[in-house]
Amino acid sequence: MKQKSILITGGAGFIGSHVVRLLVNKYPDTQFVNLDLLTYAGNLQNIEDVTHKHNYTFVRGDIREADFLQKLFNKYHFDGIIHLAAESHVDRSIENPSAFVETNVIGTVNLLNAAKNLWQNDYKNKLFYHISTDEVYGSLGKTGLFTETTAYDPHSPYSASKAASDHFVRSYHDTYGMPTVISNCSNNYGPNQFPEKLIPLFINNIKHNKPLPVYGDGQYTRDWLYVLDHARAIDIIFDKAKIGETYNVGGFNEYTNIDLIHLLCDLMDEKLLRPKGSSRKLITFVKDRPGHDKRYAIDATKINKELGWKPSVNFEQGLSQTIDWYLKNEVWLNNVTSGDYQKYYNKMYGNR
Repeated sequence: MKQKSILITGGAGFIGSHVVRLLVNKYPDTQFVNLDLLTYAGNLQNIEDVTHKHNYTFVRGDIREADFLQKLFNKYHFDGIIHLAAESHVDRSIENPSAFVETNVIGTVNLLNAAKNLWQNDYKNKLFYHISTDEVYGSLGKTGLFTETTAYDPHSPYSASKAASDHFVRSYHDTYGMPTVISNCSNNYGPNQFPEKLIPLFINNIKHNKPLPVYGDGQYTRDWLYVLDHARAIDIIFDKAKIGETYNVGGFNEYTNIDLIHLLCDLMDEKLLRPKGSSRKLITFVKDRPGHDKRYAIDATKINKELGWKPSVNFEQGLSQTIDWYLKNEVWLNNVTSGDYQKYYNKMYGNR
C-alpha cells in the first residue's frame, strides 16, 4: 500500500512550523514534505527538532516557479496539500503590492495547477487545503462577527491578494471538481513568530527599553488565536472537513490594541521584575497606516459544531506562555533580529 504523501508549503514559517511539528510527530506513517523558500520569515530553527524524523523532508523552493512545482509534484506524488506559504504583513504589502500578488495569487494558482496535472481528475482521497485570513472580510463595526458567508471586502494589498487566492481555490473546486477546503483564521500569536508582528516586536522592545509604536488611537480590535490551537484546527480540518467548505478559526479573544499592549506591558514588568507601570511609559502613539481596518472578530461556531474544535487557552494564559518562550529563547530572537540566520541559508542554499 502506497505511503500517504503530504506537501506543506511555508512549513518553516511561524504557523507552518507548528503545523509541521504536530503532523510529523502525530502521523509517523505519513510522509511530509516541507516546501519553503526561506525568505526573511522562514527559519529552519523553528523546526530543528523534527529535521531527522524518517517521515520528514525539507525542500527549499519557490511556489512562484511553476515548472519547479510540477517536477516536485511528479517526484513525490502528493495526496494532499496544506498551503500556508504567503506574504502576510500588511505594512510590507503597502510598500510592495506586487510581491503579494506574485506569491499569494500566482503561487497559489501554480500549486492548484500542479495538483490538477498530477491528479488528472482522479480525486479519490485527495485534498487541497488552503489557509487564509479573516482580513479578506474587511472591517466590522462595533458589533457582529465574521461568518463563513460574510461577503469579502479586503482593504489592503495583503488582504486583497489573499481574497484573490481564496477565489481561485474555490473556482478550481467548482470548475474542475478539485477537492478543496479553505480556512480563514484570526490573528495568530505564540512562539517562533517573526518580530515584525505586534506581540513579539513589543516583547523585544520592552526587553530593551525601546519605544512601543501604537497606530492611531490604539482602539483597533482584533481576535487573537494561539498558534498551537490553530495548528490543531488545521489538523482537524485536513482530516475531517467536508469538501468544498470554508471554516473560520478564531480564538474568542477580542482585544483592542491598547488593552492588549497594557496587558503585555504589565506581564513583562512582572516577569522582568520591574516596577509596575515601567513598560507602559514606552508606549508612543504614531501616525495611522492607510486602509487600517477597525475591527476583526470571528464566529468559530461552525468548526466547533461540525468538527469539534475549540481553543484550549484564553488570551492571558497564551500571552503569558508566549512571553516566557521569548524570554527563554534569546538566541533564537537575537538570530532573527540580527539576520544571521539568513546569511547561513544563503551560504548553504545559495542566495535566491
